[in-house]
Amino acid sequence: MNYKETVDYLYQATPCYQNQGGDAYKPGLERMQQMCDAIGNPQRYIRTIHVGGTNGKGSTTSLIASVLTAAGYKVGLFTSPHLVDFRERIRINGEMISEEEVVSFVERTRPLIESVGPSFFEYTTLMAFEHFHTHEVDYAVIEVGLGGRLDSTNVILPKLSIITNISLDHTQYLGNTLEAIAYEKAGIIKEGVHAVIGNAGGSVRELFEQVAEERHAPITFCEDEHTIKRYDELHPGMRLDTVDYGLLETPLSGDAQLENAHTVLTALRILDDKVLDKPLTHDEVARGFAELYKLSGLRGRWETISTNPHIVCDTAHNPAGIAVVAHQLEEATYDHLYIIVGMSADKDIDTNLALLPSSARYYFCTTASQRTLPAEELQQRAEAIGLRGRAYPSVEEALQEVLAHANAGDLIFVGGSNFIVAELLKSYPMTQKERPTHQ
Repeated sequence: MNYKETVDYLYQATPCYQNQGGDAYKPGLERMQQMCDAIGNPQRYIRTIHVGGTNGKGSTTSLIASVLTAAGYKVGLFTSPHLVDFRERIRINGEMISEEEVVSFVERTRPLIESVGPSFFEYTTLMAFEHFHTHEVDYAVIEVGLGGRLDSTNVILPKLSIITNISLDHTQYLGNTLEAIAYEKAGIIKEGVHAVIGNAGGSVRELFEQVAEERHAPITFCEDEHTIKRYDELHPGMRLDTVDYGLLETPLSGDAQLENAHTVLTALRILDDKVLDKPLTHDEVARGFAELYKLSGLRGRWETISTNPHIVCDTAHNPAGIAVVAHQLEEATYDHLYIIVGMSADKDIDTNLALLPSSARYYFCTTASQRTLPAEELQQRAEAIGLRGRAYPSVEEALQEVLAHANAGDLIFVGGSNFIVAELLKSYPMTQKERPTHQ
């Protein structure tokens, strides 16, 4: 099989949550451990950093990997889902796993698919572990897929565990209270391994404290730490005046990314003290923050993909994430606001829609994913609460319609789901050199 045939085979042979939703969810570590045993447990020979949480774990994971890469380490990065190419999930120092290596791994381990019956995510996790072990990475930064306790990534024993925050998402799998979700996320806290908690208060904090005490794990809550003295918006991006590493600039911006940066800076402080072979320098951290896109491959986090016209996209898809996006739109400066939006049918559609501004002109979209709510139904539910617009069969068609009407002072926002952002990036590609940077 060639690369395309191989990826097509994986989608057909393994249930994929990204495409199928809950029907593909396979909690539990038994299948994962069975497959790891079969190929020699590569995860045991990798120094890892484990990142979970409801929102922000992709940005946090990528930013830590970017800083460690800038510091001269060979760094594996495992994230999900991918937006355009399957290989985005598995990177070393920003470079995606090669097509040849994907094909070779599947050819060698295909019997495991047939005998164990893993999910798409379980098998991809296995591929990442072997790739990082084969290439002898110094560290691998591993993003949790869903939850934590029963997530397939949880077969690792990390050097540091990070939980970004807790909010209501995937309630049908993780529980319908913050405490129940926190319990699942806390599953990545390991015996004697330091844990960093990005944002947690009240009973959620108490739960994390209890789990950490039971597992003799040192724990640091970012709300107790002082890492950022001030910050300034750069449009796009932001400048941070930090306690430990001086002035830093990043292409990321917005309240959520400020919180993520605080979590990352707290984690870097602990890695510096307890894990890394040598202290991080200001120049290394500064490069890791500034060259995040290049060194990690991260996309779609309040990302400005064009300044003329001004197009911003974000993959936020649950109420906590959409609320941050809505605040960003409220703070932005523009003459007219156009919103191209689509959502997965298994999300809290009505709550998400209610958070969006009523003053915008809406372009409701469908994607090729079977999980996406049909654009016409999304339009009807939006109009019921006063959001006006039209339905379109694709992001590309909606974008072309917007571009025909938008002027220089207008803002075009694209989001609501990973699928919508993925289609935008396919139809409106942008190279690294074309992205605005700050000197």
